[in-house]
Amino acid sequence: MRRFVITVLLSVTALFVFAGGAFAGEKLQPFILSKLQPKTVEDGMKSAEEALKGAGFQVVGSYMPEKGVGIIVVTSPELLKLAKNTEYGAFGAVERIAVVDRNGKVEVSFTNPEYWFNAFRMEGNIAPVKKALISALGDALEYGAKNGIDADDLRDYNYKCCMPKFDDFYKLADYDNHNQGVQKVENNLKAKVAGVSKVYRVDIPGTKATLFGVEFTKGQAADEFVLSHIDVPEVDSHSHAAHLPYELLVIGDKAIALNGKFRIAISWPYLGMFGKHGFMSIKQAPDDIEKQLKEVATK
Repeated sequence: MRRFVITVLLSVTALFVFAGGAFAGEKLQPFILSKLQPKTVEDGMKSAEEALKGAGFQVVGSYMPEKGVGIIVVTSPELLKLAKNTEYGAFGAVERIAVVDRNGKVEVSFTNPEYWFNAFRMEGNIAPVKKALISALGDALEYGAKNGIDADDLRDYNYKCCMPKFDDFYKLADYDNHNQGVQKVENNLKAKVAGVSKVYRVDIPGTKATLFGVEFTKGQAADEFVLSHIDVPEVDSHSHAAHLPYELLVIGDKAIALNGKFRIAISWPYLGMFGKHGFMSIKQAPDDIEKQLKEVATK
């Protein structure tokens, strides 16, 4: 009888607990609106960075993809540990913060660690990272996916049937070894090959995985082009700019990146295909992203 009771209790517990601490069936949102209310983007960047550093995060990069939009990228010892738990966990080694002037009002938002942890199929406990981010920046609202997406669906997410999933990577280049690949990408980003430049670099300790965050400036891949077409008040009253920057991963002796039709869609999961601000308005962006990242990885 005792064994039966224990088994039942464990089964019930399993119904409610999922990887990262999310409850089964809990609907997750891609972004969290901070309680910070700065008067300017510059003030918001400064106050957010100070708060993040005070909460134990390391700022690894920042930039302004367009006027009125600032992006901060952070990592932490906890994120770096989680990045080692799965083969491609390096994609989740950072969190992104956006400071945006939205119709004259400056807002601060950041990636919801639970959402991206599951979208990137990571393993471990992401809850402490989310707690630390909220402690630093506050949690006014979680948003970005209308009714939200549960963890199971995020781990198998694609925008529509037969469209790319998380592991349908762009295969950018093969190298003789990891160091050769990292150096080639570093040099090409410094030279701004294809108009692409480095925002950050994070080496995952104890692995041969190096994550780069990059800024695009040309064609429909350009950060400014994407934001101006689909990150507008007509789409959502709050900005999705914490979608940026895009990632390039050198892992082992190869370079890969997330497919644009997955990586962009996971940030705007409810956006329609058509209309002035639908995905068709940036239809060339995934191809431009792949082409430009291949140049960065191979030239």
